[in-house]
Amino acid sequence: KPALKGIQAEMMDYKGILFIGLMITAQGPKVLEFNVRFGDPETEVLLPRLETDLVDLFLKTIKGTITREDLVWSQKTCLGVVLATAGYPESSGSGQAITGLDEVDAEIMLFHAGTKREDQLVTNGGRVLAVVALGDSLDQARTKVYSNIKKIHFDGMQYRTDIGR
Repeated sequence: KPALKGIQAEMMDYKGILFIGLMITAQGPKVLEFNVRFGDPETEVLLPRLETDLVDLFLKTIKGTITREDLVWSQKTCLGVVLATAGYPESSGSGQAITGLDEVDAEIMLFHAGTKREDQLVTNGGRVLAVVALGDSLDQARTKVYSNIKKIHFDGMQYRTDIGR
């Protein structure tokens, strides 16, 4: 609320994305940052649930006609896990061959971040891929993601195992 009041107090006519990075602490949520862009990797688990056409939402935002009713969300749960290189976030590796992507189930969404194509697909930075799935429950989405992560490999691959718990 203080940020929105500040925008209003400065009489800004801001229209667009406002990403608020939060950390949940023992004292409650704490704001880490504000960005006027989509967050990464947060967006990777939001957009798969969005049933409304994103371009239509952008156009309505520009025109100032967007309403809450314009946003239609799937009732499914979406979960994503980031695959990172060894040493991330302090350092990031590159040039490691990425294999197994052709074995991933068709319903799994793979969002590339730190990848590049040489003779083959290789790592090119800290956060390499986000593995994302929709499910009828959190447990179902989690099972889909982690069972498909087992099919993917690159040297030094690391990821959190507690997402969705």
